[in-house]
Amino acid sequence: MPRRQDGPWLDDAAGRLVRPYTVSGGRTRPTAALDLLSLVMATGALPQSHLGPEHALALGLCDGPTSVAEVAAHLRLPAVVTKVLLSDLVDCGALTARAPRFHDTPTDRSLLEAVLDGLRRRL
Repeated sequence: MPRRQDGPWLDDAAGRLVRPYTVSGGRTRPTAALDLLSLVMATGALPQSHLGPEHALALGLCDGPTSVAEVAAHLRLPAVVTKVLLSDLVDCGALTARAPRFHDTPTDRSLLEAVLDGLRRRL
């Protein structure tokens, strides 16, 4: 019998057993405005309607502020599918979502120089 991986609906030999579009019910557009840097957090309210296992896994990842990108990585799902799942949870009141905060200066020269120095050291 194949050994299961730690993600939902995964099998070591076969990979993902359920297609991502099936997880989102074929939907490709979230109802809530989310981008990869949006922060989502559980409200403590339980969803009133039945949601799939991926919804439950996503909700479990959001005990504290968590980015959409981080949730997608943990679920091993494409970002658009993750956005649909998270927007379902926002719509039912189980999650809150906040747009990312950007500083007045979009680029900090000292930060960029530190990143560049780090990259040069690795080469």
